[in-house]
Amino acid sequence: MALRANAPCSPATTRRTTARSSRAVEVRAVGRRGFESITVVDEDQSSPAPVSASASVELPSVVGPLEFDESSKKLQRDLNSLPKPLSVTDLSANPRHDSNVRVAYQGIPGAFSEAAALKAYPKCEAVPCDQFEAAFKAVELWLVEKAVLPIENSLGGSIHRNYDLLLRHRLHIVGEVQLAVNHCLLGLPGVRKEELKRVLSHPQALAQCENTLSKLEVIRESVDDTAGAAQFVAANGLWDAGAIASARAAEIYGLNILAEGIQDDSDNVTRFLILAREPIIPRTERPFKTSIVFTLEEGPGVIFKALAVFALRAINLSKIESRPQRKRPLRVVDDSNCRSAKYFDYFFYIDFEASMAEPRAQNALSHLQILMVNLEDALHMD
Repeated sequence: MALRANAPCSPATTRRTTARSSRAVEVRAVGRRGFESITVVDEDQSSPAPVSASASVELPSVVGPLEFDESSKKLQRDLNSLPKPLSVTDLSANPRHDSNVRVAYQGIPGAFSEAAALKAYPKCEAVPCDQFEAAFKAVELWLVEKAVLPIENSLGGSIHRNYDLLLRHRLHIVGEVQLAVNHCLLGLPGVRKEELKRVLSHPQALAQCENTLSKLEVIRESVDDTAGAAQFVAANGLWDAGAIASARAAEIYGLNILAEGIQDDSDNVTRFLILAREPIIPRTERPFKTSIVFTLEEGPGVIFKALAVFALRAINLSKIESRPQRKRPLRVVDDSNCRSAKYFDYFFYIDFEASMAEPRAQNALSHLQILMVNLEDALHMD
């Protein structure tokens, strides 16, 4: 089994053990590089929602000229003044403003991810990115200091794309932030919700507001993100269309809030990870959370044994996730009847509540290494 610390609880990749400060990395490598890195995470949290869609609408990345009236032209000027989202193919940075820190997020201004970034760093310059991977690269290329990305939602579950990207990129988890998601139904000024024929939003937002949309008897149209839906309705003057997005998106794009809190479940919370180039130094004077990822040798009770190393030391596990290895998903073994059987090979992601400065955490990971597959080998195959 291979082990790696520095990814959240969910599919992620292993990194080199970084023993930059302290006893946090007392655990020795198994094989060539058993532990790739250990990252400690402060308590604080947030993430996205369930997926559901009907139709899809392609949003223009740059809004074209509007030909409605003077107010539409003013809206166009306002939209053009917003920061251009970074993309994987175009990572040219916007001019730096005077701020404490630049923080990347996925989406455009008004997105819930932007709200999470501002909650984590109230005085930051929030930098929009069109994809999750662009946010990872922006940190790696020193265009920003941090990235705030969703990892888990109380309704939609884990964000597997970001677990995979954690394995591919050498960034460290340095904190978490939780954000309550409050969906609003937005429309052009003067439009009533009963006049709407269709509603645009992210598939997860549409799914989370199913009861409201069913009562309105509107067509659902899926777009890339909630704020993008608001921008699209405003930029194109769609009188028959509404958008599900945040109250901030309504303010930015000049829309009215037709209904607020329209999600079916009021307890809708997303957990976001804060990523940086350098890990934080583990300490013992306050609560810490540590995230690891590892693989295990095949055998009876091996998962039980892996979890037992934490239970034996009274270490609480706050998250357990498994993801099939992508390039080598199947393992072939011979059963007792001399027939071959195929099983998935998995990466296991665990968040546990302890600092790597604590001897019990160091001992738990040393014990876990006995059960691990060489993680570097597993990553090469994945």
